[in-house]
Amino acid sequence: MAANAYLTGYTSGMARTIVGVLRGGTSSEYPLSLKTGAAVMAALPQEQYETRDILIDKGGTWHLRGMPSTPVHALMQVDVILNALHGGIGEDGTVQRILDRVGIPYAGSRALPAGISLNKIRAREALTAAKIPMPRAVAFSLHNRMDTREMADAVFAHFGPPYMVKPPAEGSSRGIRYVATIAALPEAIGDILDEFGAALIEEYLLGEHATIGVIENFRNEPLYALTPAHIDLPEGAWYYDPHAEGERARHLVPSRFSRELKEAIADVARKAHRVLSLAHFSDADFVVTRRGPYLLEMNANPHLYEDAAFPHMLEAVGSSLREFLEHSILLARKGI
Repeated sequence: MAANAYLTGYTSGMARTIVGVLRGGTSSEYPLSLKTGAAVMAALPQEQYETRDILIDKGGTWHLRGMPSTPVHALMQVDVILNALHGGIGEDGTVQRILDRVGIPYAGSRALPAGISLNKIRAREALTAAKIPMPRAVAFSLHNRMDTREMADAVFAHFGPPYMVKPPAEGSSRGIRYVATIAALPEAIGDILDEFGAALIEEYLLGEHATIGVIENFRNEPLYALTPAHIDLPEGAWYYDPHAEGERARHLVPSRFSRELKEAIADVARKAHRVLSLAHFSDADFVVTRRGPYLLEMNANPHLYEDAAFPHMLEAVGSSLREFLEHSILLARKGI
């Protein structure tokens, strides 16, 4: 490992900081992770940073410089890690535990908080216990001794349609079903249970969709909230899906939300970040109803590619992806 760069930092004439960028992974978000990783490597100035592309393929094999590698060998070549993996092993704590064992500084949340935030059911338990407003929901697994009709009836006893049926630990809207009627709910629950082993059924709330990022120890604030982005969904779309083909959602930044509403969204995002013990940064997805903002989920690893919301939110406050990444590297190397 480039120890001198780690101990003394970069100054003119000294070795560049070697930044390993983890991307790819085994989850359904593989294509989005490739895009985030590419954006990260392009944003770091070459005169100060040497980037190493560490690819994890869909089968879980690590690669360095295009060649298969062990995790330890790949990680010992770098000074600090930027984790551009989305979902799966990149956010469920698997990669974080590897990084902790090897002792490489890395930006982002630690293993346990990352894993909890990725699991919608576990995260919901912590967030609702802290009285953070979220849509009502019921969860089932294959261990429940009920058929899908009984499950649907149990949901209907709590709240009526329409519904969002979700896998518990998939990101970027993978596997989500919009269900308009109670009659269609058993089949949707069954499909999710068959594929993922558990299902979360949420009430569908009418409102505008929004997302907001928070960054720790940024601009002299312990937890700085970016300006929220209004997600303008394509016609006929019920929810935001970054994988969607054809017409895509637009991120409107600055948004048309009132100042009071922006502050309310930011307050909930900060509180949720703290409740889940996330680190360095996160982003939060909301539906904004007439009663105010309702949190949908927290993301430990924001999407950072060009048409994602996070870079636009940075630009809206006069920052940039480069500044954010350099700040994240600083947090990682200081061990904050």
